[in-house]
Amino acid sequence: MSGELLLLTAAVIVVVSVLLSKVSERFGVPTLLLFLGIGMLAGYDGPGGIYFDNARMAQTLGTIALAYILFAGGLETDVAAVRRVVRPAVALATFGVFSTALITGLGIHYLLGHNWMESLLIGAIVSSTDAAAVFAVLRSKNVGLKEPLRPLLELESGSNDPMAVFLTIGMIALIREPARPVLSLVPLFLQQLIIGLALGYLMARFFIRIINRVKLDYEGLYPVLSLGWVLLTYALTAWLKGSGFLAVYMTGLVLGKESFSHKKSLIRFQDGIAWLMQILMFLTLGLLVFPSQLIPVAGQGLLVALLLILVARPAAVFISLLPFRFSFREKHLISWVGLRGSVPIVLATFPMLAGLDQTHFIFNLVFFIVISSVLLQGTTIPLMARLARVDAPLVRQRRYPIDFDNPEGMDLQLVDLFVPYGSEAAGQQILELGFPRDCLITLISRNEKFIMPGGSTVLEEGDVLLMLSSPENLAVAREILEKRREEKPPGG
Repeated sequence: MSGELLLLTAAVIVVVSVLLSKVSERFGVPTLLLFLGIGMLAGYDGPGGIYFDNARMAQTLGTIALAYILFAGGLETDVAAVRRVVRPAVALATFGVFSTALITGLGIHYLLGHNWMESLLIGAIVSSTDAAAVFAVLRSKNVGLKEPLRPLLELESGSNDPMAVFLTIGMIALIREPARPVLSLVPLFLQQLIIGLALGYLMARFFIRIINRVKLDYEGLYPVLSLGWVLLTYALTAWLKGSGFLAVYMTGLVLGKESFSHKKSLIRFQDGIAWLMQILMFLTLGLLVFPSQLIPVAGQGLLVALLLILVARPAAVFISLLPFRFSFREKHLISWVGLRGSVPIVLATFPMLAGLDQTHFIFNLVFFIVISSVLLQGTTIPLMARLARVDAPLVRQRRYPIDFDNPEGMDLQLVDLFVPYGSEAAGQQILELGFPRDCLITLISRNEKFIMPGGSTVLEEGDVLLMLSSPENLAVAREILEKRREEKPPGG
């Protein structure tokens, strides 16, 4: 294939993938499945006929893509909401992943007759939920969940990859060195965890210091700096034998809750990069599989997928959350949002590169399990949330035609303030309300339209004010808007 034709094919695939993302929003089909499907169609067994059988390249691309996806996920995570669910999320990301791997491995051994080591290896590969899939589904327009389910699921999916990577690498090491003691792997896990958390935090602090102090001549260089910083964080952590995935997610979490120059523009940029990485990763993994080879493993794959969805994941969730106050319905929903995605497929390339036996069987089996998980779970999460009665109206983030990037040395916030029904402020002009002098109402959202305010603008119930203010005076403005109108006595 000539260079021009290769570029044309790649461009068409990416553009079609982006446009087909509307199908995900309209019909609730996870984007993961669409991108994988396009990759399979473009592959050797599909109409595209592109031959791709390079596991090392797929693993490298998948690792880089996951780093950017996890960073963007951490950057957009509501840290205030996440803080309330740290302990249960950590329990799910560690003990929950271990329990899932163990129960799945036991099931594969007894149901399918595979040897112990191979069974536990497959269990380890499919043990973690996928951050890219969970972020995409939970942040789609179809899913609204009661608190604290959403932040719990997002934090769990963003932080449980290191445990799955550790278990997979550990099982490969035990298969290659049968005489190696199992307990010798524990220090390796603790090392990856501690170095990943510490370096992730430090790299976030260094980034804030650099971006606030170094004034680049060109605005376009700030996104380039953030791109390089994500790779630097991952590579440095991995070189020091820590968890690179945990480090980049931690860096994103810390940056998400701090103020620094160009923050909003960098968040938008990284969100776009995360989507591009999802498309490229899923397309590549789709190209790597040969659909004709999935048919022989379909029966076993479906059986393992059902074991994982109906037994292993629920058991792990219910056991992990025993010390915490979650209702049966909430635990059921958490169990169901155990989406498998790109991480298990990338991990399934590890045995290939390690030169183990049955590697193509393991890869095809894992691929089929992922497709089954996405089809059965990803498309039914809204239905399951309603059946469990843990669904909630999805609060959409309002988009304004103006933006604000807090300059260094100024303690200002641009926030939404709601005019409640029954507020004394409704029906009054802005200048009559006595807002502090540094409270600037920049825009009013009313009935899905925007109004440029002036001092004589009369507020109405249900208005949303986009106000620029210091944190201290913001509390005063809220108090003014929330003051209730006094009810007049009948006949008064």
